[in-house]
Amino acid sequence: MAQDNKLSDVATDTAQLLQNAGEKTTQSVIQHTEKYHSTYTAIDRIIDSFWERIPYLCIALAVFIIFWILTKIFKFFIDKTLSNRSYTRQNLVLVLNRVGSVLILFIGFLIALVIAIPGFTPSQLVSALGIGSVAIGFAFKDIFQNLLSGVLILLGEPFRIGDDIIVNGMEGTVEDIQIRATFLRSPDGRRLVIPNATVYTSAITVNTAYQRRRCQFVVGIGYEDDEQKAKSIILDILNNNRNVLSQPAFSVNVTALADFSVNLTVSWWVDTTETGIAASVSEIQAEVKQAFNTQKINIPYPIQELKVHQSTPDVLTVPQSQDTSNKQST
Repeated sequence: MAQDNKLSDVATDTAQLLQNAGEKTTQSVIQHTEKYHSTYTAIDRIIDSFWERIPYLCIALAVFIIFWILTKIFKFFIDKTLSNRSYTRQNLVLVLNRVGSVLILFIGFLIALVIAIPGFTPSQLVSALGIGSVAIGFAFKDIFQNLLSGVLILLGEPFRIGDDIIVNGMEGTVEDIQIRATFLRSPDGRRLVIPNATVYTSAITVNTAYQRRRCQFVVGIGYEDDEQKAKSIILDILNNNRNVLSQPAFSVNVTALADFSVNLTVSWWVDTTETGIAASVSEIQAEVKQAFNTQKINIPYPIQELKVHQSTPDVLTVPQSQDTSNKQST
């Protein structure tokens, strides 16, 4: 009997332990289920909210596309209205196209945000930008500086697309003037990208600002040659060349008495729409050389003449010594 009671107690304790373990497991499962249920519920709400906002997002996208199309229409309208007028400055059209397009797109972006995001207002964006204005200012200082410089260059129009300029020691033809940088094509075919801030604050030489340009070179003649004859020959060459303008008048002047030559400076003007500076200088120089060769006018080059003077030594005559000693007589 005692053995049966012990077995009964063991069975009762085991059943109690199993019951307690089952209750704890059930509670743990319920707790995890409730946690995951809340997570699933939140995800479901997000998904439901997203599907609810789908029509608004589509409308916002459609509004932004409409404003993007408006920028194209705006550019087309500006090109048709202003580009064909003689008094219109070329860079003014670029400013209106780029700044106007950015402004239209920004307005469309704000309207799309108001539609897509519930409770959003443009004043909130302005407030957010105001809070981070200091950080944004430091981070985008160079960008804003180049942006403002680009707008001022386009409005001030110190040069145009297609002009040949020299800025900060770099020379090239202006290909494009963007908001951030100015693009040049160098004479050897390379692209030069110069920040607008550098262009705006640097001295600029516009080689093609005027159609008339002066050409010049220096030629030397020998001291034994007649400079008036040389000047007359060069003046005849300039007078007969069809690319040399008569006004302003061309000139040939003696500008230096150098170590080895008398230097003549030849100056004349050309129309850059008819010929280039380098081509005209090369043509005149070749004609001058041929004419000087024909007229026997020397174009000297540095020569060093070495003269050696050899002196003949003096002939020294040594007088014969006379023996004044008394000779002994025999």
